[in-house]
Amino acid sequence: MTGKKKENSKESGTREALPMFAAIRVRGIVNTSREIKDTMKMLRLRRVNNCVIVPNDQTFSGMLKKAENFLTWGEIDEETLEKLVWKRGRLLGDKRIDKEKIKPIIHRIIKDNSMKNTGIKPVFRLSPPSKGHKPIKRLYPKGACGYRGADIGQLIKKMI
Repeated sequence: MTGKKKENSKESGTREALPMFAAIRVRGIVNTSREIKDTMKMLRLRRVNNCVIVPNDQTFSGMLKKAENFLTWGEIDEETLEKLVWKRGRLLGDKRIDKEKIKPIIHRIIKDNSMKNTGIKPVFRLSPPSKGHKPIKRLYPKGACGYRGADIGQLIKKMI
């Protein structure tokens, strides 16, 4: 069955998702529990419209589900990851990344399944999405929060 899904996804034009999640903070954490605040700190999502790339494993999945009313997440594809790193990735010292250094950084992120040892900051500062979020107090698809799956790429492209 998995072979058929891959063939169908290539035919329909959708991109294959990487084994990583992109998580974007949508809401502030005023008047929330300490557990949610700590979870957001552990995910390094300290401000609204910040984005992080985390591995798709049990630990991070549990953290994302715990804070799902304050963030949105989904599987990111390679093209969106490349665009995100190119437009919003910053080296230490808040310097932009050269175009020729992007491919090795992307391959390192995919190979290691993390942002460590890439030389770039782990948090991407995004702008608010063009035409705004859906209601931020409701879960996706009626609102902006919660699990989006592969649709996270569309939101990231609106926020870059």
